[in-house]
Amino acid sequence: MVEQAETLRRTPLSRDRVLHSAVALADQAGIESLSMRNLAQELGVVPMALYKHVANKDELLDGMIDVVVGEIDPPLAGTGWQPALRARILSARQVLRRHPWAPLAIESRNMATPAILAYIDSTIEILLTDGFSTDLTHHVMHALGSRVLGFSQELFDTARDAGRTGAADPIPPAALPPEVAARFPHVAAIATAAAHDDTTVVGAGCDDQFEFEFALDLLLDGIDRLRQQGWTST
Repeated sequence: MVEQAETLRRTPLSRDRVLHSAVALADQAGIESLSMRNLAQELGVVPMALYKHVANKDELLDGMIDVVVGEIDPPLAGTGWQPALRARILSARQVLRRHPWAPLAIESRNMATPAILAYIDSTIEILLTDGFSTDLTHHVMHALGSRVLGFSQELFDTARDAGRTGAADPIPPAALPPEVAARFPHVAAIATAAAHDDTTVVGAGCDDQFEFEFALDLLLDGIDRLRQQGWTST
């Protein structure tokens, strides 16, 4: 990371350098810390120098998103739709875990960026090429939602704090106080039964990767049953 930052500092100022430096800054300090002023300071230039390469912060965010989406692995060829789609989504998830601010930035945009549109287009192609109807594909994309980009909004999701502030480790949810657990026993039962990243630590939080893959596989298996049945919304 230090070597990469030093290489960027020695590179002449360009749109590519501006975007990659902004990505690195957001990775380190979170999306809420990002401004044209502190980005210029990081690059060692005056803020006005940035506007030769990005018109404003909105264009900066769009470009940063496209940089991140460009890191996602291309679709696997010759594997069938389900392994190809699963691998693509899990690749997207790994990329977004490296850049935890990216889901927040994606959700903040009013329009999909060119790289996201290209990614979604190639994802739809995986389905259509393997015989899905446009009708079923339409509903599949609705069912997958943001999960197709490697993230989803979870209940009591503390992981997003890292994207906002650059925190190294998300703070796990606090254990339910006894009086709350007594009032909501079913919530307490589920909370204490959760699988953990570190099973030696009580209350360490759910294994987010496991939960993501669990839900993804449920969706993909259900989608495959509909495909085999020739399902149509009409």
